[in-house]
Amino acid sequence: MSSITFKRFSPKDADAVSQLFRGVYGTRYPQPDVYLPTMIGQQNARRRWYSLLAWDAKELVGHAALYRLPGDTHQAELALLVVHPEARGQRTATRLSQALLARAGRLHLTTLHIKQVTSHPYTQRLARHIGFHNCGVLPDYVTSPFDLAPQETMVMGCQMIPGHARPLPEVHWLPDCRALMEPLLLAFGTESRRDLFTDMPMTTLYQQHRVEVQIQCLDRRVLAQLGDFPRHWLLSLKLNLSLSFNQDLEQLSARGFSFNGLMPAPGPSGWLALFHRGAPPRTLYIDCPRMQRLAHCAAR
Repeated sequence: MSSITFKRFSPKDADAVSQLFRGVYGTRYPQPDVYLPTMIGQQNARRRWYSLLAWDAKELVGHAALYRLPGDTHQAELALLVVHPEARGQRTATRLSQALLARAGRLHLTTLHIKQVTSHPYTQRLARHIGFHNCGVLPDYVTSPFDLAPQETMVMGCQMIPGHARPLPEVHWLPDCRALMEPLLLAFGTESRRDLFTDMPMTTLYQQHRVEVQIQCLDRRVLAQLGDFPRHWLLSLKLNLSLSFNQDLEQLSARGFSFNGLMPAPGPSGWLALFHRGAPPRTLYIDCPRMQRLAHCAAR
């Protein structure tokens, strides 16, 4: 391969992008839109995706996108990253990702995150190299595109666009949580504030093989109902990170949930505490000791 150039997606590129995903992943990639050139064009036209392409002369060798979360103008995920095998070893993925991050401020974003696979170490190294801070683990999150395991566990990483902040609440972290939290406190800072809650106390979503529950505030009734879920269900719980975290952790642990880190809450501020119940043990490639410990706790 010769020198590689990076260009913004154009509608005429949709077929080539789809063929690139097919060539690298076959039919195993978990985002179905990549197999439909019309959807690739539509997602970019509606600004749900901001796709950047890597070209070697007239051959498309890489794609990555800033994937905007539905209804959230503040956040995007660095996602849909694929590189042709012949373009690997030239820092193509790193350079493509860095070029996208340099454009994020112009899109009026404040927060970026990335989901790193654990069936191999490469995306984890990339995320660390381009400035993401590991903050949580998503056990059995999506069907694996690599056929190495039935489900892919992901490591969540986050970083802020320069000029923006997303401080954490000043929780008196328990000793078991301090090793996880100290690097995040240094990266994102803290603020003294009262807890803020929205008008929607609970939402549920069925995702392929697990039930995902998002809760603003725990109370005795909700805790009892969570405990009544069938024990064979995989449960992912996202709970508003508040000053009562230690109490929430104690109550959820008593009902079989494991704490597996944090992720940014929807909107310009706030964080969600992640809990999980029911993940089976798996062999994972995690090069961050803090995330390895969380993954082990989630599968106990």
